[in-house]
Amino acid sequence: MSASQPIKLRILDLYRIGPGPSSSHTVGPMRAARRFRERCLEDDLFPAGLRVELLGSLAATGRGHGSDRAVLAGLSGWLPETCNPDDFLALPKRLAAEGRIEWGGQSTCLLPEDVSFVSSSDQAWPHPNTMIFRAVDARGEELRVETWCSVGGGFVLRVGGEEDEAAHELPDPAVPFHDGSSLLEQAKESGGLGAVVLANEAAWEDVPGVVASGLDRIWQAFRACIDRGLHSAGELPGGLGMRRRAKELYARLLEGRVDPAYSAIARGQAYAYAINEENAAGGQVVTAPTNGAAGIFPAVLVEAVDRLGLGRAEIHRAMATGASIAMVIKTHASISGAEVGCQGEVGSATAMAAAALCEILGGSPEQVENAAEIGLEHNLGLTCDPIKGLVQAPCIERNAMGVAKAWSAAQLALHSAGRGVVSLDKVVRTMKRTGDDMLHQYKETSEGGLAVAFPEC
Repeated sequence: MSASQPIKLRILDLYRIGPGPSSSHTVGPMRAARRFRERCLEDDLFPAGLRVELLGSLAATGRGHGSDRAVLAGLSGWLPETCNPDDFLALPKRLAAEGRIEWGGQSTCLLPEDVSFVSSSDQAWPHPNTMIFRAVDARGEELRVETWCSVGGGFVLRVGGEEDEAAHELPDPAVPFHDGSSLLEQAKESGGLGAVVLANEAAWEDVPGVVASGLDRIWQAFRACIDRGLHSAGELPGGLGMRRRAKELYARLLEGRVDPAYSAIARGQAYAYAINEENAAGGQVVTAPTNGAAGIFPAVLVEAVDRLGLGRAEIHRAMATGASIAMVIKTHASISGAEVGCQGEVGSATAMAAAALCEILGGSPEQVENAAEIGLEHNLGLTCDPIKGLVQAPCIERNAMGVAKAWSAAQLALHSAGRGVVSLDKVVRTMKRTGDDMLHQYKETSEGGLAVAFPEC
């Protein structure tokens, strides 16, 4: 987009409900596969079989991120926000036995082996997370071929075709902003960063209350995920041997075995563990802005809401404030670990949480923008290097650290005079350049960093 073109992202496109462990590698591929299916059915195309190639980072992390299972689910017509996690995990085994899926009143062949991994790293794919869908006839000849990219946070786009968010179809926003500086200026006039986003949503929605109801669903999903995680025990799947710790961390809080000065952060960290352990187990989480960084923003927000007794309007406002930061980052950098490393995921989530908490605690628009900048700045260069391609180590602990960083960023901003030396826009541009300079091994490929520190025997 041009430097002055207004950002036209919707808040409910940033907060998406879907299965773990990865928004880029699970939610995005499922949505792309579902859209390929819809486009075929719209044209009355009934293939004898389906073939999918997962390329680049999608192939490198492979089954550890559930990308193969995700495209099988999408081609079966499933949606991330409504699919049953248990059915999702069992889908490959069921397809291996049945071999066919329903396709517009008929059926077509689809087997787990129809999804292949093309892991050559020297190919110039359109995006690090690229997939090719093929519909074939009974002789194996191609009837339709489409290339799709999963660009972070569950967003997808078709190469040579539509973009997922369809921003071009929206009218210009009522309160336009194109970057952090213009967002801040509008926030001064509108009463806060979140107020800008909510004003635009109110102007865009066809039926009043739809966005508010959607935010209520997201809030309920935050709470439900935390509750499931806090009451679950055992070992996470995938063979890494990681034990769930959220329940234990929360028990220490309830038993008073945590320093009172640290209790708010400790509670938030227990919540982050709960969410990210659910994500690692394939449970339903919310992209905030991604699955890999799903724990930071809701953990900070839920803890603050409960401790301060905040109401529905304040919760929606905080969610909108966090979304405003993600909108700027997504537009001018990336929220995809495969594109810029974990600075785009945990860094963005930390900035979102810091901004929302700062505003909740009474920060001015300048202080809120500064909190977001601090949160992102101190994640610059963070690599995405999940061990064995699983969103477990170092991802879960990294989310808990993000909670502490968000708290620190909010407090530092509140005790400052306003904007710091580095603006949000400057740190976002720096993050993009850092991601561009980062070797591909450190961007969700399982080929560098901690991912290769534990060789398999």
